[in-house]
Amino acid sequence: MLQRSRALVLHTLKYDDDRLICALLTEESGLVSVIVRRPRSRRSGVQLSLLQPFSALSVEWEERAAGGLSPLRSAQSEAVWADLPYHPVKRALALFLSEFLCHVLRREQSSPALYAFTRASVEWLDAARGGLANFHLVFLLRLTRFAGFFPNLDEAAGGRWFDLQSGAFAPCRPAHPYFLPPDEAALLPRLMRMQYATMHLFRFSATERRRLLARITDYYRLHVPGFPELRSPEVFAEVFG
Repeated sequence: MLQRSRALVLHTLKYDDDRLICALLTEESGLVSVIVRRPRSRRSGVQLSLLQPFSALSVEWEERAAGGLSPLRSAQSEAVWADLPYHPVKRALALFLSEFLCHVLRREQSSPALYAFTRASVEWLDAARGGLANFHLVFLLRLTRFAGFFPNLDEAAGGRWFDLQSGAFAPCRPAHPYFLPPDEAALLPRLMRMQYATMHLFRFSATERRRLLARITDYYRLHVPGFPELRSPEVFAEVFG
């Protein structure tokens, strides 16, 4: 059955000499993995230049009833980013966050709201003229709402611990090692108030930002089965701090 949707490219991987596997965040069907044949000419097949992280496409793919990889039948550019493909920091952000999304999302789970959030975030990133230092932190914290483990801030108060396993504040230190101590836990309500338009007002050093990213990644690893070690954070840290 032929399926159609708007989509954002998340990741591509070589399958063999003639084909690639491409992960797409689609508006209608959630995460979809498709197989793409390398074009024999510029006028035939899907052009590989379209398959960059967070490229916005209009796609058609053949859904396989028995599962497995779906052949990508067509892909056309649905929006052209003015700055994202050429700006080194924005490209690093796109690479890191698109890889992160690949490991968080479940296949074939429709979520138009998630697509809308991601699309709006990419549009904001493309248009931004500075103040990007906290973009990835805002994106990942907001993403927890769609992933199903948005932190519970109801019991937030000074001197409380944050239990990373339960996603809630606790009056005393948890019995397991997965927690934020009170000094770090106190930052969480502040972080959850960050938005793209105001994130430049939140000042963190490069060391603090890396520690926050590590804590957020630990939180995802506890709540997403099989979440792997990512190579992108090291590359990302070198570029961005």
